[in-house]
Amino acid sequence: MNGFLNVVKGIFIGAGAIIPGVSSGVLCVIFGIYEKLLDAVLNFFKDIKKNIKFLFPIALGVGIGVLLFSNILNYLLYEFPIQTKSIFIGLILGTIPSLIKEVNTKEKFKPQNVIYLLIALTIGITTVILENRITLIDVENINNAYLILCGAIMSIGIIVPGVSSTIILMLLGVYSIYLQSIANVYLPVLIPIVIGLVLGSIVVMKLTKKLLENYYAKTFYTIIGFTIGSIFVLLPQRMTFVEMILSILCILLGVYISHIPDAIKNFKSTKVFKSIKILKRVNPRSQSQEKDL
Repeated sequence: MNGFLNVVKGIFIGAGAIIPGVSSGVLCVIFGIYEKLLDAVLNFFKDIKKNIKFLFPIALGVGIGVLLFSNILNYLLYEFPIQTKSIFIGLILGTIPSLIKEVNTKEKFKPQNVIYLLIALTIGITTVILENRITLIDVENINNAYLILCGAIMSIGIIVPGVSSTIILMLLGVYSIYLQSIANVYLPVLIPIVIGLVLGSIVVMKLTKKLLENYYAKTFYTIIGFTIGSIFVLLPQRMTFVEMILSILCILLGVYISHIPDAIKNFKSTKVFKSIKILKRVNPRSQSQEKDL
């Protein structure tokens, strides 16, 4: 059961790696596996068997999520850009309460921490202005060194909750190329990005772990600021009245969808899961009774 649930979690995390504005790190936090994931990767060789058992289902789900959602997103962003971006905004808004709840359960709220949120939000809005001035690069003109650099910077969005890797790729001007390369399994682009992603992830994971250990609340409020700031990247422009109504409805749908990971996380507390546990306890007894007969 745990293995299956970790695969499902991995699918959501994989989707978060390619959906604009959605952070894989945020989803890891919501699922309650963020710090476990950091420990399992950074201390992989200390207990290889245990870490593989934990990481493999998640990695499998991530692969499924990336391959599945890349093709779907290519279609949706082209055919329904306003509705799709509005759902992304709803997803982001829906994750913010989970982040606030996470930080407040571990450390008491301090008003000065809001300063870190506002600084991160300002940076986020600034990146939106920069993103609007960036021209997308043709795949023929990209060299491997730049793709490796993009992968390394992208790792910040994969590891740090609240920072979207896809927003980073948009700012670097390679998001559409990245999405098309995944959809078509175009290795000349994917291999350098993956190399950079792996190298960058090791560095970012170690740095993030240090920050969370020493400056937990400050780090998390910074994360929340980046999360809110990423909304401005996705705001639709020049909408008709009908499109505005559809946009609002899609935002609400996105908020609703964002609670699905929470529902999976809380699945173990449901009556269904408890019933399954009871059945597992009953079956061994009934089997032993059959042997006695």
